[in-house]
Amino acid sequence: MRAWARGSAGFTPARALGLCGVFLVLLAVAFVMATCFGDEAISLRRGFFGTPSPENADAVIFWAVRLPRVLLAAIVGAGLAASGSTLQGVLRNPLADPFVLGVSGGAALGATIALALGLATVDAVTPGLWGGLARLSAPALFAFLGAGGAMAFVLVTSRGHGGRAPYAALLTGVVFNAFASAAITVIKTLSGPYRLGEILNWLVGTLGIEDLSTLALSALLQAAAIGVMMALSGQLNLLTLGDEDAASLGVPVARTRVWLLLAASASVAGAVSLSGLVGFVGLMVPHLLRLAFGPDQRLLVPLSALGGAVFLMLADLLARVVSPLFGGGLAVGAVTVVLGGPLFLLLLYRQGRLTVG
Repeated sequence: MRAWARGSAGFTPARALGLCGVFLVLLAVAFVMATCFGDEAISLRRGFFGTPSPENADAVIFWAVRLPRVLLAAIVGAGLAASGSTLQGVLRNPLADPFVLGVSGGAALGATIALALGLATVDAVTPGLWGGLARLSAPALFAFLGAGGAMAFVLVTSRGHGGRAPYAALLTGVVFNAFASAAITVIKTLSGPYRLGEILNWLVGTLGIEDLSTLALSALLQAAAIGVMMALSGQLNLLTLGDEDAASLGVPVARTRVWLLLAASASVAGAVSLSGLVGFVGLMVPHLLRLAFGPDQRLLVPLSALGGAVFLMLADLLARVVSPLFGGGLAVGAVTVVLGGPLFLLLLYRQGRLTVG
């Protein structure tokens, strides 16, 4: 009870709105920087207000390349960070991240199968589909289906464990990730050099150029999932006290946990299916914000979503800026690991211990 009281003592609607406003400004600044700069700088005025044409290369780059990639970074970053904050609370483990429940393993296995089979679009799987559905990425679809299957497996397996449900879900996810990793290794050993390169590129975490319909669908999924997490964030505060204390305070423990796990897993599935395994975003961003603003999930979930979007947009900007030094495209997943690993170790050293409440 004392841990939750400490978390909620500093929460007021005015403070939450003020901090969200600050983060929205940071988001706008990051958006401008990420769209204007990269391997080649462009004018935002000429790009945004101009008409794409051979005479206006800035507009071509802005609308065809920069905007879709930056929007994808914001969507993926928001989903990973918000789900990371939620899972750290649900599992009562500050080291939990969006990939801990096996969702990432299922997504990686699904995408690996599609890439190994050479399936580029959905039309290659089921020819004759109507219009835009046929052009959807087959690896993204297989990744989403794999993530959904892993999520269902973890939830069904951890049912009936009562007060041990968070730990049962955690252990099941770890075991499933190990199985998926072994299966991916087998597929990689059987794949040719070209297919192997595609698989490795996906697994490290990359941001490509998605069409606007895919981005809109992904944004709607993330908005719905993050909305559920925000709506249940007050009950999540109580869950961090333990199931018995939460139940005594009127929280429907099992139902709330299932909804939170479903929302977080759906968010992770939507993000990973489009970007691959971008690490450290869902671990680092919520933890940094918890240190700065306290453990109240009513504040952490929205701030994590905004902070994750800012972080991944800037990480992708850095990847694009330094890519020429490496003779080609640098995966954003490599940048987040390089930035996140040392920073997390520094936090461990300074804090001495980690807390979620």
